[in-house]
Amino acid sequence: QVQLVESGGGLVQAGGSLRLSCAASRSIYRINDMAWYRQAPGKQRELVAGITRGSNTNYADSVKGRFTISRDNAKNTVYLQMTSLKPEDTAVYYCNANAVSGNTYWGQGTQVTVSS
Repeated sequence: QVQLVESGGGLVQAGGSLRLSCAASRSIYRINDMAWYRQAPGKQRELVAGITRGSNTNYADSVKGRFTISRDNAKNTVYLQMTSLKPEDTAVYYCNANAVSGNTYWGQGTQVTVSS
């Protein structure tokens, strides 16, 4: 079992930046892909960014060039650096991990609100 705890959300003005962190309760060496998803009110949860065990990354078109995902295996943590934030980035952001065992884990979510 892996527990994921997100932090770093908050209220920011448009054009501002935030860095989200996702701390895993155990080593993420046994975790393959990790990702950040988000869900805005009334909308489906969507993939924002993903990172493989080998640190290959992929991004939603809407955040390319503005968001950066990274992982620090030594700290069992994945980050999402968000810059040039827009009101449409407002959502609850969730951390996701897919373990070598095949299990999938989710964090509890952290709210990001971008004011115009």
